[in-house]
Amino acid sequence: MPQKRLETLLESPLYRDRQDALLTDLYQLTMMYGYYKAGRLDQEVVFDLFYRVNPCGNGFVVFAGLEQAVLYLMTLRFTEEEIAYLRQTNLFDEGFLGELAQFRFTGTVHAVSEGTVVFPYEPLLRIEGRLFELQLIESALLCFVNHQSLIATKATRMKLAAQTILFDDGGAISDFGLRRAQNRDASIFGARAAFIGGCSSTSNVAAGFYFGIPVAGTQAHSWIQSFPSELEAFRAYRDAYPDQTVLLVDTYNVLRSGVPNAITVGLELRKEGRDLLGIRIDSGDLAYLSKEARKRLDEAGFTETKIIASDDLDEDTIRDLILQGAAIDAWGVGTALITAKDCPALGGVYKLSAEKVDARYIPKIKVSENPQKVTNPGKKKWVRFYVNERANADLIMLDEEPVPAGEAVTLFDPIHTYKQKTITHYRVREMLQPIIVNGQMVYELPELIEIRAYAEKELRSIPSETLRLKNPHVHHVDLSRELWQLKQKLVQSARM
Repeated sequence: MPQKRLETLLESPLYRDRQDALLTDLYQLTMMYGYYKAGRLDQEVVFDLFYRVNPCGNGFVVFAGLEQAVLYLMTLRFTEEEIAYLRQTNLFDEGFLGELAQFRFTGTVHAVSEGTVVFPYEPLLRIEGRLFELQLIESALLCFVNHQSLIATKATRMKLAAQTILFDDGGAISDFGLRRAQNRDASIFGARAAFIGGCSSTSNVAAGFYFGIPVAGTQAHSWIQSFPSELEAFRAYRDAYPDQTVLLVDTYNVLRSGVPNAITVGLELRKEGRDLLGIRIDSGDLAYLSKEARKRLDEAGFTETKIIASDDLDEDTIRDLILQGAAIDAWGVGTALITAKDCPALGGVYKLSAEKVDARYIPKIKVSENPQKVTNPGKKKWVRFYVNERANADLIMLDEEPVPAGEAVTLFDPIHTYKQKTITHYRVREMLQPIIVNGQMVYELPELIEIRAYAEKELRSIPSETLRLKNPHVHHVDLSRELWQLKQKLVQSARM
């Protein structure tokens, strides 16, 4: 079954002809060459993919990009043209190029599900396998996960700012970001991530085609300007889409012409047994204009006509407009969403955590003068504790440790160890699940609509204090005592 779903995805033109073997940093290849020369191709290791700091002053991240990462791993091949390119760099010998020609991913991947709410230092992917293979894939995996997780998180912030996390509410947020995205893939996969994060539609028709995301859009100011008058433009659009009439009312003057002309067309639609679905305002004082437009629509009997707002919106503006009582039913969000304008990067990293020696994993650690950059050593898993079905805390553990099974658990802050709390009467959930085992898919990649529904369920399990846009509560992510002691021991050993 997992293989069938994989084959279906690979038939999509979005994935079918991709060549991503060279989607890597050069130093990955030079390190691989060094392993080859040192006879370490088959050294078995473990890498963790995680991030250190929540973006945008946020309290969480919505994990996304797993599907793209899995398809990349399952189809990773070097073409003859790519081998020829690497040959002409004069950096590698023919034996190494022969190894690349035979390259296949044979490792094992554990990951959290797409749409999971995650926090700093938690392994989002744990990858085991040959050092030769795991070195190559670092840059591409970070590219996929960092980008889509960032956009999914930004979309969720906007959804939360609109004071709803009901993903099936008719479309509070629509992605209008195509024209401002940093190129093709950023727009298409960004729209996918935005849908996971809570957008109910996109203006990006390619994203609709590839992923089945509902598409939305009506007309631009150029449509209105191309007709002798605004009213004629509105009537022409009504004639083209009599059952889906949404009119852009701010080309000339929202209240003096746009709304009155929209009402005129609405009354004409009613004579045909139809109705005016909505108006869109794309400039000006959106709070004032929407409230005045609402009043005039209601007075004319168009109480069900929706008001849509656009105009460089972000979560702060949306929240402020709502606080001002703006009469806005839906939001079209572009630049701030698709570029994550105020926090344009998620700093995910990929770090070696263990090396296999004589059938036993030896923990590895990176030590730094910057405490944030000291890694958690060893092959790890992590669990989430739920109290009254609300996420209460997370615990990163060594893989061989037993998962807590109902007994009282005392957690402590890894830095300020005097800060402790004991959890009782909880449900525990192990977060990493097998995706690929020894190069074979063992996981059924869900449909996008399923990921989105799961993301909604995840958000409902997170306390509102943690979801707060400003000064959020810090979710506890602690280390087991055994892992904490191992980390202290390795740090001390590195200093000697």
